[in-house]
Amino acid sequence: MLSHVTVATRDFPQARRFYEPVMAALGLRIMYFNDTTPFISWANQAGDRPWFFLTLPQNGSTHEPGNGQMNALLAPDRATVDHVYSVAMENLGRCEGPPGLRLHYHADFYAAYVRDPDGNKLCFVCHEPEA
Repeated sequence: MLSHVTVATRDFPQARRFYEPVMAALGLRIMYFNDTTPFISWANQAGDRPWFFLTLPQNGSTHEPGNGQMNALLAPDRATVDHVYSVAMENLGRCEGPPGLRLHYHADFYAAYVRDPDGNKLCFVCHEPEA
């Protein structure tokens, strides 16, 4: 359904320091990187879509995080959700909900919610039962 997701930042070097370890903890790899534009993108190890892009706003205006917008990144298991949440917190992330079951979504919805340094909301989620 999705080709790619783009998240903007006010401070590309700071955002890159947040996203690189978070994406690595999810098992994603850098597909493209350009420090002069700047932008960076990640995908799974096979390079399949959807891709996740980080960039400055293309219109040159200041980035403003949206209210009600969130990107949910799939984790293969609950331990990965816990790990990625910890990595995010160690790299200037702000907690919006620690790892745990959200039974109001479904019986196996295990997720953590964070804000990146710019205030963009992310969810790290596993939909699988505990192993």
